[in-house]
Order: sequence, then structure tokens, then C-alpha cells
Amino acid sequence: MTARKGSFLLEHARKFVITDYGFPSLAIERKVIEGAGGELAAFQCKTEEEVINAAKGANVLIVQWAPITRAVIRSLSECKVIVRYGIGTDNVDLEAARDHGIPVCNVPDYCIDEVADHTFALAMSLARQLPMIDQAVRQCVWKTVPPRPMLASRQMTFVTIGYGRIARAVLERARASKLQLAACDPYLSAGSPVADGVQIMNIEETFRSGDIISLHLPLTKNSHHLVGADAFNKMKATAILINTSRGGLIDTVALADALQRGKIAGAALDVFEQEPLPKDHPLRNSPNALFTSHVAWYSELSVPELQRMAAEEAVRAVKGEAPQNPVVPI
Repeated sequence: MTARKGSFLLEHARKFVITDYGFPSLAIERKVIEGAGGELAAFQCKTEEEVINAAKGANVLIVQWAPITRAVIRSLSECKVIVRYGIGTDNVDLEAARDHGIPVCNVPDYCIDEVADHTFALAMSLARQLPMIDQAVRQCVWKTVPPRPMLASRQMTFVTIGYGRIARAVLERARASKLQLAACDPYLSAGSPVADGVQIMNIEETFRSGDIISLHLPLTKNSHHLVGADAFNKMKATAILINTSRGGLIDTVALADALQRGKIAGAALDVFEQEPLPKDHPLRNSPNALFTSHVAWYSELSVPELQRMAAEEAVRAVKGEAPQNPVVPI
């Protein structure tokens, strides 16, 4: 096969395999990949075995939710890169990828504004007690004073646990509402370069002094159940917890207990340890809680941006160019 102008091809096309996807069309990926001379095959894999069969001979794997286990990675004899649609890589065995010398990339910059907007909307909805007041009005209870103590924004400290792209965007929205700003991140220390007016806190200070605590960090062995019973015991009774990051960061049974006992004022979650949220989960009966169904990432622009960025990252890898967003660099 003759190489085309602007193509990475030398003697033969590269095989790109999409293991699974939730988009109505793959026209964007086809345009990017086939326009560069690649061959695209798409599947809807749900199991390890299905991925192994679909990925035979693949030079590139693009994955959304399918399990990319050690067995899958061991079978990828020709694979040059694994690209995850989205930010999290919970379903990819990163250690196995590293062991087998396969880079893993994500797409961390496709929905920053969407998640930041959603996060701040959840936070202010609970801070202003909108769900509780709405419920009271629907029940014909009309009071011009809210059901619980309500602090002014300028009295409150908004803390992000994590200080990446989305956390910084959330804090900028909080700045506009005159909240006091703080961040907690293992990579931050006194003197770290942060935006003007953002206080650096350690995890103990965050739990004890945060009025609104918003989670923005990956799920790892170290961060699993970072917020549990011990953390709730340290928080203010007026504290609000927000999670638009990863469900496993919170021990949700402990959260349900904390809400039911009034140990914190409220919680808003867009992500859960198990999705969908089980019908019998105690969170469903917890007061002062606001739930959305893992939609923080979504807008009419974010979906095509995600598809395009994932395909472009995959093409870069096959061209031998440095990836923009390596999670597991090789």
C-alpha cells in the first residue's frame, strides 16, 4: 500500500479497535482515523473475553467502559497505545499496561467547563437549600426563612480536594461568588504556585474547616474511601460534600449514616460506587442529599470533543509522536 501525503502509513494500515462506546455515531473517529490511513473496527464489548477477541491484531485500543484487565493487556501483542474515552482510568489495569510496555492515555481536557459548572451548581443548590425549600413549597409549606441555618457565601470556605484542571475551574466560579477559597492536594505545599487567594490546606484542615468540600482527584488504592466515617466525624455540622469525580472516593454507607444523623448538612453526588445507584442503598432515604446520574461531563459540545480528542491521541501514538495526556508513559 502506498503512503499518502500527510499519512503516518509506510507499508500497511494500522488497526484501531474501539472496544465499546456510548455515542450515537462514530463518524468523528472514522474521519480522524481513516483520514490518516488507519483501519477502524468498533465493538460493544462488556466482558474480558469479548475484549480479547475484538482486540486481536489491534495496534491501538480505544476504550470507554469495557474491562481492560491484565489478561486483556497480555493478549495485546501488537498494541502501541490504549486510549480511554474520558478522564478516569478505573477500568484499565495500569500496572499491567506498565509491565507490558503499553502506554495508556486519557482525555482530561474535554469537559472542564461542563464539570465545573455542574459541580458549582450542585454546591450552591445545597448551600441555598434549594431542594429542601422546593420540597416544602410542593407540600404547601410556605416559609420565608429556610429550614436550616444558612451561611452567606462570603462566610464560607470552599475547598477542593485536588487541584487539577477541573478543581481550578470550580474555584474560579467560587471566587465570583465571594467564597473563601482553599485547596488540598498531595502535590501542593507551602509556597506552591496557586491562584491568588487560594489557601493551601492539608487533609485534616480540610475536613475540620471546609464549609463546602468538593472532590476532584482520581480513584486509586490510596484515595479509595478517602471520605469515610472518620472524616464525617471531623466535619462541621454545616458542611456540604460534593463529588463529581469518582464514586469510590466516598464510603457511601458512612455518608448515608452521616446525613441521617445530621453530622453534616448535605451532600451532592454525580458519581457513585456502584452505578446505577442500587434501589436498596441507604443514600436513597437520606435527607439533604442531591443526586444526578453521572451527567456532569455532558453538553452538546463535550461529546464530539471527547470523540475527536481520543481519536487524535490514538493517531499521534501510531505516528510515533509524544502523547499529550499519558497516564502510563513508556
